[in-house]
Amino acid sequence: MKLLIAIPALNEEASIQQIIERCLQARQDIVDTSLVTQVEITVVSDGSTDRTVELAARFGDRIKLIVFAKNRGYGAAIKEAWAHSNADLLGFLDADGTCEPKFFAQLVKALEEHKADVALGCRLNENSKMPWVRRIGNIMFASMLALLSSSKVRDTSSGMRVVRRACLPELLPLPDGLHFTPAMSARAMFSDTLRIVEIDMTYLEREGESKLRLGKDGLRFVKAILDAALLYRPARPLAILGLIWLAVAVALMLTPTAHYVKYRSVEEWMIYRFVVSHLAGTLAALLLCASYLTGRMVAIALTRGRRNLLDWFFASWLVWAVPPILLIVGGLLVLPSFLELVRTGATYEHWSRFIAMSFCWVVASIVAVTGVIDYVLGLLGTQLAYNTRAAE
Repeated sequence: MKLLIAIPALNEEASIQQIIERCLQARQDIVDTSLVTQVEITVVSDGSTDRTVELAARFGDRIKLIVFAKNRGYGAAIKEAWAHSNADLLGFLDADGTCEPKFFAQLVKALEEHKADVALGCRLNENSKMPWVRRIGNIMFASMLALLSSSKVRDTSSGMRVVRRACLPELLPLPDGLHFTPAMSARAMFSDTLRIVEIDMTYLEREGESKLRLGKDGLRFVKAILDAALLYRPARPLAILGLIWLAVAVALMLTPTAHYVKYRSVEEWMIYRFVVSHLAGTLAALLLCASYLTGRMVAIALTRGRRNLLDWFFASWLVWAVPPILLIVGGLLVLPSFLELVRTGATYEHWSRFIAMSFCWVVASIVAVTGVIDYVLGLLGTQLAYNTRAAE
């Protein structure tokens, strides 16, 4: 079993020689203490303008050196190293001297013991010298991923990992920039077939200046996480937003409802709550239905998906019963007003009934349209499944 150690480097003359030497020294230890039988080392200079290439070239044929004429990105460098290797296990670590190459042996062991596809070293521990600002950022990214994926990885952007080559089709495509690592974590965590494991590792102070820009790269990290969430499990973020707006709508109507139950009257000051609650409730219905539809799209396109309460609702007869019921309820609320208008040419019905009617009819329309789109998606899924079988 061959392990590739890829070292992406951008202007790392202060540490590149040392990290290559440490990787070379670690090779025998990795072979002796893991299932790895061969270790290959590839350095990729990502458009370096200092002495990085010159210093790396001194190691001759003991390593493989790939030189980018222009900067293409951290992720692009790692992927290029992977493309030039036939190794079974694809590893990488930062060139800044913060990671211990011998730790690859433990990552390989973790892959085998946990039957995992991706193993990463977690820097969030007492032996880590990671700056506190980056610690906070990592905790925030990990919390976001845990909320959206229902699984947990503490160090989503760790720069030391081992990946099984066999799982690359599930992980790719991955971005070229520094958000390569959180994007990989997100894809592995959202996948129904991949397993990711992390173990604590020692993290040292870096040599030279960090290439990470907290604001710019932080936004890229967030985007990478959201992209994976919307690709693999869009139903969850949309459902979370829908439930938040539903909670807002209910909270706004608690006081008017309690007042009506007690006094059997609706006051003029309540109009603002009715209107905003109408808006919040409409947004909730739209987001919850969008959650269901995007989940169906993922299930059709990627042949994966998880069942939830919305799936049960739209698969039952209720999806076609609810819209007419809501239309009838809304119509009955304003029927006296309509009859009065026909008889007298004017109506004096309270505004609250019209707002309630409008909400019932809007939700009925949203559910009905969602039901129709769902039916079309079902037909499309059946046709695609047939085409796939025919092509085989």
